Amino acid sequence: MPPPILKYGLYSYDKDRATSGFTLFSPLGLEKTHVINMNGDVVHEWDLPGEPGNYTHLLPNGNLLAAIRVKEGPQNLPAKGGHIIEMDWEGNTVWEHIDPVQHHDFRRLENGNTIYLGWKLLNEEQMKRHTGGLPGTEHADGVYGDTIVEINPDGEVVWDWFVGDHMEMEKYPNHPGSWRREYAHGNTVAPTLNGDIIINQRMNGTMAIIDKQTKKIKWAMQDFHFGQQHDVQMLPNGNLLFFANGAMLATYHGPETGSRVIELNPETNEIVWEYHGNAPRDFFSWFISGCQRLESGNTLICEGIYGHLFEVTPERDVVWDYVSPYIVEYDHPAYKGANPIFRAYRYAADSPEIRGRLGDAG
Repeated sequence: MPPPILKYGLYSYDKDRATSGFTLFSPLGLEKTHVINMNGDVVHEWDLPGEPGNYTHLLPNGNLLAAIRVKEGPQNLPAKGGHIIEMDWEGNTVWEHIDPVQHHDFRRLENGNTIYLGWKLLNEEQMKRHTGGLPGTEHADGVYGDTIVEINPDGEVVWDWFVGDHMEMEKYPNHPGSWRREYAHGNTVAPTLNGDIIINQRMNGTMAIIDKQTKKIKWAMQDFHFGQQHDVQMLPNGNLLFFANGAMLATYHGPETGSRVIELNPETNEIVWEYHGNAPRDFFSWFISGCQRLESGNTLICEGIYGHLFEVTPERDVVWDYVSPYIVEYDHPAYKGANPIFRAYRYAADSPEIRGRLGDAG
């Protein structure tokens, strides 16, 4: 559980160096998406039809894409969604798709299709290839592996991928301290610049790029020194940006280096930029969390466990700093008394997503 927060809302705002815009986030455990201006004032909200399966984001048409938790499907697995919905600015559902195995991430592709992560049970032969993890921590159903599913607007599957069929699981074993109920706990699926697919898997500490045509992994990096990672994305320059959590195990056992936000060149596997705290506990979220490179070159960071959103310059100066005041008051099994956020996004006032609806960002 995070320590007590001394202050909620806006901590600081350097108008000359911060990137003006509106910040969107969906507090975990609650049923709203909020948009705030640079002063931390709520300027728009969506009421969601249930608890989000982690987050929401805006589409270029200005609609909100969300995944809502459903009761059906696998039980006792984290970040379950199952009901993907597109809502217009007024909160009307204009498109939806139900798949009870959907979890964590979901994206609208440029061709209008939607891609998302799902779960599928490994068969007996595939389970033999699943190494690592703590013995005896398998799911009651067996072991679930990650799938990636692409559907067209009519909900028809047009492309899919499954770790049991398309990944050398022996080459990327789960960390010895992680559970075995999943191989390997994907938390990100995102397109690359050329239409290939990025997947990030937490339990085996692996981020990879999948060739869309062959379904083979064309690049991968497994490095437990990152302490598992979230929100791996490709920047316009071809580098990868991600949130390195800094905790080696599936559950919290104390920070090694604290968290970092890292920009990595996948051609050389070299770190070309990173943000970190002065000491491990200055900046540390052992799970969830994300990042966004802004058009100004600054980076928006979501230190998820504390509901802490802040913007830093390339020189690592903090120029905007905000803590979510939305506390989970009811008896939630994971988030009671906390204010966690999975990811957050900044949109300019004149962006396609906002379309000038909200005026000046402040």
